[in-house]
This record gives sequence, structure tokens and C-alpha cells, in this order.
Amino acid sequence: MFNTARNALLHSRWRVYSAVLPVAVQQRPRTISTASFDPTIRQFLVKLGEQQPCFPMNSSSVSILHEPRLFYQTLISMIRNARYRVFISSLYIGSEDIELIDAMKASLRNNPALHIYLHLDLNRSTRPGADSTAQTLLPLLREHPDRVHVSLFRSPKLKGLMARLVPPRFNEGWGTWHPKVYGADDSLVISGANMNTSYFTNRQDRYLHFTDQSRLADYCFGFLQAASTFSYSLLPSPQASDGYILHWPDSLTHPHRIEAKAQQTLTTFQRTHRLASPAPLTSATEKESCAAEDGHDVLVYPVIQAGQFNIREEERCLGLLFRELSSQRPPQFPTPVDYDGPVVDLTSGYFALYRPYQQAIINSRLACRILAASPKANGFYASKGISGRIPEAYTLFERRFMTAVRTAGKEWPQGSSEAFPAVQLKEWERQGWTYHAKGIWVRPTPCSTPALTLFGSTNLNSRSANLDTELSFVLATTSPALRQRLAEEVDGLRAHAREWRGEGNSEERRVRMGTRLLVGVVGGML
Repeated sequence: MFNTARNALLHSRWRVYSAVLPVAVQQRPRTISTASFDPTIRQFLVKLGEQQPCFPMNSSSVSILHEPRLFYQTLISMIRNARYRVFISSLYIGSEDIELIDAMKASLRNNPALHIYLHLDLNRSTRPGADSTAQTLLPLLREHPDRVHVSLFRSPKLKGLMARLVPPRFNEGWGTWHPKVYGADDSLVISGANMNTSYFTNRQDRYLHFTDQSRLADYCFGFLQAASTFSYSLLPSPQASDGYILHWPDSLTHPHRIEAKAQQTLTTFQRTHRLASPAPLTSATEKESCAAEDGHDVLVYPVIQAGQFNIREEERCLGLLFRELSSQRPPQFPTPVDYDGPVVDLTSGYFALYRPYQQAIINSRLACRILAASPKANGFYASKGISGRIPEAYTLFERRFMTAVRTAGKEWPQGSSEAFPAVQLKEWERQGWTYHAKGIWVRPTPCSTPALTLFGSTNLNSRSANLDTELSFVLATTSPALRQRLAEEVDGLRAHAREWRGEGNSEERRVRMGTRLLVGVVGGML
């Protein structure tokens, strides 16, 4: 059985190399106009298209799911109806999600052509115990060794003596595999959610569903295949019936020294897709000849952030976004009473905003509304041990951020519901729920609906920027219906917002000295 699984693994490598090798593309095959997009974001889209792949599509193929249960139902349906491929990227798979594994088993039995590709984090998926993700997947691997392919990424940040000394669970602090892609055939859900019961019931996240989008699906599948070249493969042990082995595919690269290979692989992958993408333009003639003919009213740009491999597309993208938005708002003294510029909504379940993003927000002349998780909505609330201090740590991060905002004179007027060129911080809380949503929405004016959103796996903090491997997406649209759905999404999240209470002296917001010391030592890992 071990040889069968290993041969199947080697046989599938041709897909990987075809996904990452450069193609002979002298120029982009066609162009797409941005002339119909809102002027507020038009130049940003053009400049972003010079750096990132771009996938035009029709808004009828995009839907937004608002609840975890709808995400779960959609995921189960996609797996059950898959014809030739299921490809999933997540941090891990929870051992209690029996229906999910059963759906995979049933689809494999019912469809001999189906292959399942899973890309997960190695340290998170191999925690000691019978309920680890690796143990959960073993029956699936043994039953279908040639059709189930499990890749496990290990961050190279932890190496040498430290790799031997740092115990399981704590070793995840040095970086994880974090992209959240759930695909079947040519449809997919892009989310920030993991595959575990809480994410399917009462842990709020975001979920964008794309149907019949072969190019975007091929891109996401190719991304996972490219990453599999510097990841372990999970295989059943040839000796023990309840054991597994971790197979390293590259004899020329040490698994703790993958930085150069990963950087080259992902950079080549992005460049290949960028050269094969249409180039957005602004001319009216291109609008008439291309966009109107094809009916494309959505542009999607994938953005990779992997600081440990010196790939920082997200940083470049967000820096460009705030520069372009701010350039349209010349300084006005005194500050105008009636603000009519862009409104940026930003949210993160783990709000420890990366310093360059803090500076971009504070230095902008935009109305920025931020939504963070309250301590009770933090997934680590009331945890045992050192992890129980994590909600305190985020209160400390929030205090420091608001101190910087006030020092710059940029705090949103207390209690004001009117848009203002300043920064507002609120916190999300819903009884019995935790908060894991992340992303950005841009409204061209306070009274308009969002014309652009950033979504995906990034938490927009220093950990996402420097330690984890992230895959996020920028979506821009001219569709009034899709813009309205984006408005409903962000407004639905903000419906559970309350005033930020991080400066209070209650027991819930107390930050102990031990927590301050902890943040000083490992703050970049949170």
C-alpha cells in the first residue's frame, strides 16, 4: 500500500511542474477596461494589474454566504457533487467532523475519476493524540492511496536546536500554512475559516462562493500544487496499521531550508499567471471592445503574503490602495464638516495591526472604521494555561493603536454616526459566538455601497505579514447587485458592533504584567 501511495504521489508531480514552470508568453493575450469602475479605485486596479494576476468574471458567478452553517452546507454539497477534483487548503481538519470525511469517502466510492487534494499545516495537523488531523485522515488514505493526496507544510522559521526543544502546539508560533481555499471541480469558496465544528456553527467568518470559474479554480489548484513541492506528503505507514509517515519529496533540499525554493516557486507561479492574465486598461475604446462584449463586471486579483520567503504582495497591494485613495483627498484645513470621500471598513478577529498598515491608516485622509473581536469573542477566551492571556494581549495591542491614533489627532468623534476623515475602533460581540472574520471593504463615498473588498486568510497583523503563508484576494465590481451584497455583508458584521471598551478597568479588560512581558517576547507571533 505504501508503494502504491508513493507511486501515485510521484505520478501526480507532472501537474505540479506544469503549474509552476514559466510559459512562453510574450505579452498578455487581451485587455480588460477599468473605465466602468468607480473612479475612486480605477487607477488602483490598473496599477495592481501590473503586479498581480487578474481574473475577470461575471457577478452572477459570485455569491456571499453570511453564516457558518451555510458555509458548511455548501462545502458538503460541493464535495458530494464533485466529478474530478476536490482541492482544500486549511490550517487543519477537526477530528469531530465525521460528516465531512464521510462525504469525501462517499464521493470517492461513487466516482472513480475523483481525486482529493488536501493542503494543511504540518505542526497543527500532527499534534500528539489519536484525534489529530493526520490520524483522522489515515482511513481515507489507506482506502484510496492513489486518489487522496495530503500535503503538510512546515514553516522553516523553526529549525536547528529550537526545532527539537519547542514542544508541539507551541511550535505553531513560528508560522503556519494559513490559506483557506475550498474547491471542487471549477467552483470554490474562499474564506478565512478552518475545518472544525466551531467554524461550521458559531464562529463568524467570511465566505465568498465562486461557481463555474475554471480559471480562478485552476489558479487556486495550481497554487496548492506549487506549494506541495516544498511540503511533506502524508502517507500511511507500511508497518503499523494506525501509523503514518511524512515523506519529503525533494532530496536536494533540506526540509528546514526551503526558503530559496519556496520563494522561486511562488514567484515564478505568480509571474506565469500574471503574464497570462488580461491587462486592465482605462481607455473607453477598450471598454467598448472588451468589457462590454464579455459582460465582465468583476475583477479578482490573488495576493500572496509569505514574509518568511520574502514574498510581500499583500503589503505592496495595501500600500498602493491607501496611497491611491489618499491621493484623491488633498489636505483640507480646517477639517471639512461634511466628509464625502471614501470609507474604509477593516476587520480582524486578531487585531494586532501590522505596523505599516497602522501607519497607512493613520496617515491617510480617509474615514476608517475598524471592527475587532471583543475579549469574549476571541477564540482563546477562558482558555487554560498561557493561551488564556491572549485576549488580554489583544486589548494591549488595541490600546497602543488607539494611543497612536490620538497622538496623530485622528480619533473619530465619540458617538458620531457621520463619516469623518478619522479612525474609529469598535468591537464585535455576539452571545455564544466567537469572531474570526477579516478583510477590507472600500466605499467610494459614505452613502455608496462597497466597490472593492479584500478577503481571504490574512489577519492583517504582523504574524500574517512575517510568519504565516497567506493567500488573499482583491475583488472589485461594477455590479450594483454585488455591491449591495457586499454592503449587507459588512453591515451584518457591524450589526454586532459596540463601542470599544479596551480602556476600561473591568476584570475583562485588565492587562496583567505577565501578559505585558509575554507580548514583549512573542508579540510578533500573535
